Amino acid sequence: MIQSRKPYAIYVITKHGLKTGNELFRSLKGADIFVSPKFISEAPKESKLLTLPMEPTLRETFMEYDCHIFVISVGAVVRMISPLLVSKKTDPAVLCIDDQAKFTICVLSGHVGRGNFFTQKISDLLANIPVITTASDVSGTLTVDILGRELGWSLEDQDRNVTRACAAVVNETKVLFVQETGEPDFWPLEKNLPKGVEYSINLENVDPKDYEILLISSDRTNIKTRTPEIYSNSVIYRPKSLILGLGCDKGIPSEVVENGIIKVLKEYNLSFECIKAISSVDAKKEEPAFLEISKKYGWDFITFPAEKLNQVDGISEISKAASEYVGTRSVSEASALLLSGSYKLLVTKQKYKETEDGKNLTVAVSRIPFATRSEIRSESLEKV
Repeated sequence: MIQSRKPYAIYVITKHGLKTGNELFRSLKGADIFVSPKFISEAPKESKLLTLPMEPTLRETFMEYDCHIFVISVGAVVRMISPLLVSKKTDPAVLCIDDQAKFTICVLSGHVGRGNFFTQKISDLLANIPVITTASDVSGTLTVDILGRELGWSLEDQDRNVTRACAAVVNETKVLFVQETGEPDFWPLEKNLPKGVEYSINLENVDPKDYEILLISSDRTNIKTRTPEIYSNSVIYRPKSLILGLGCDKGIPSEVVENGIIKVLKEYNLSFECIKAISSVDAKKEEPAFLEISKKYGWDFITFPAEKLNQVDGISEISKAASEYVGTRSVSEASALLLSGSYKLLVTKQKYKETEDGKNLTVAVSRIPFATRSEIRSESLEKV
């Protein structure tokens, strides 16, 4: 996993470049500007001295920033950064701006590194022409490798079938997007899906041989075992669709909570990557283990008053312990349902304890009931 980086590094070596660099430095929050010795006296006081030749500076800065902006020719930049490149999964975005600031050019990491996004942003700031050469972006089709990223989606496997899927959508061959779960606005709701892309909400009656590739948004982990022929011809996305309701004995170790969650999800063929949030009763809002695990994985941790949990329908059983100690008939099930907005549990309350005299954990799972694209578009037509 990439450690947190600073947002922008700006590099200038000419008089005109300094004017452009200053404009960006003032406009981009958190930016650092590196200026050659010849113009450092004219640069903002916060500027950093740029060594010439630049290679020593770049060796130190390359992995420290999300986006490197060079007001320098593309050829020179390519030669300087080439020894520093590792992988498109980790390399930062690299942009070049010409000395007269007529163009902003995406040189590296257009998708995964968000280079295309940064290019458009910088181009808008400078009111110049963005140069983006990534096929899916210029053709206005799905960007397979980062689809849904702004919604929190991730790829199950960043390598498996992704290149082939990118080619399929760019070439407008027959592609099926299957949305078992996840936000429907992975593609603008007001727009039809790109040419060649069909849409479904389940895998029933799907013959993978009918399509060049399948793009599947799912929180299930058993697609490979249940439908291996579909899995082999697919790219799997993991949206943040699962809400975990948790209850526990006071002082439970965080590793026990984590182990319990992993065990329950594995048993019910659900992806750990799809957890959006954990929930519980207000009495547990300061439970160290819940706070630690939510921070570790970046999950929201939401608690509810006992009286509100008492009003939730759809629980599978009444907990005498919860009624006695925290004043509600259900903690894990009720909080999972309440936070997800669902009326049905995906997994009813499961009990977990690692040793006979160990602390108790309860886990319930609910899926956020996302509307489908078809439902939303139908509602929009009805309103018209």
